[in-house]
Amino acid sequence: MNAVPVYARFFKYFKAVALVPIALAATVSIAQPQPIVMASTTSTEQSGLFGSLLPAFKQFSGIDIKVVALGTGQAIDMGRRGDADVLFVHDQVAEEKVVAEGFALKRFPVMYNDFVLVGPAADPAKTRGKDIVEALKKLNAANASFISRGDKSGTHAAELRYWKNAGVDNPQFAGYKACGCGMGPALNIGSSSSAYVLTDRGTWLSFKNRGELAVLVEGDTRLFNQYGVMVVNPARHPQVRLAEAQKFVDWIVSPAGQASIASYKIGGEQLFFPNATK
Repeated sequence: MNAVPVYARFFKYFKAVALVPIALAATVSIAQPQPIVMASTTSTEQSGLFGSLLPAFKQFSGIDIKVVALGTGQAIDMGRRGDADVLFVHDQVAEEKVVAEGFALKRFPVMYNDFVLVGPAADPAKTRGKDIVEALKKLNAANASFISRGDKSGTHAAELRYWKNAGVDNPQFAGYKACGCGMGPALNIGSSSSAYVLTDRGTWLSFKNRGELAVLVEGDTRLFNQYGVMVVNPARHPQVRLAEAQKFVDWIVSPAGQASIASYKIGGEQLFFPNATK
């Protein structure tokens, strides 16, 4: 007479015990740390660098990083709003400003490459050479087709400096078009329209849809392109994950992180050159 109730009680106990590992697994899953957010440039992302760099950092630290690739100006604005934990960008003036304003901690130089002017290989505006300022003067005079990123990126900021040096504070010739887009899309527009484009060399080397485009101006010391990294200030934004973000900064400027940057190549050509200082 008592067999059924005893069995029922045993089954209820067994069911409860069996559910314990499932509950523990769910708790462990929920406890997994979320990736830190890095606001960076389209050039570092579209060059493929992060596809090599971030797995090496994950292996070292166990920390995942979610990259939001924007123009440098927009990336820095993410830091100002507290929407990122770390910034990896390339406009030193803007970087030093955001540190001075207290929205980011100390800025560290990380690596460099250079900008190049690409355009139709036939070079109708006769820009070919090593002088970026003279090249832009010729583009302006010839009313040549030029695609600007126009997105407040580090590349766009550099482009505007070069135009200013060329005596053109606000390019408005008919051939000048601002796409408001990343480096890859700007190069695609340039390729499809045989236009001139200022690009960082890393993105150019990884860009496949070149069409008639070729490097026309390179080697000018003014084309130097420095990258920096900094942690967003947790005093302004308490949600910033300081320990994890600082761990990335410490790693990327360490010999291991610098070696990882140097090892990234396309077709045997190195895209970025580490130059962190202690």
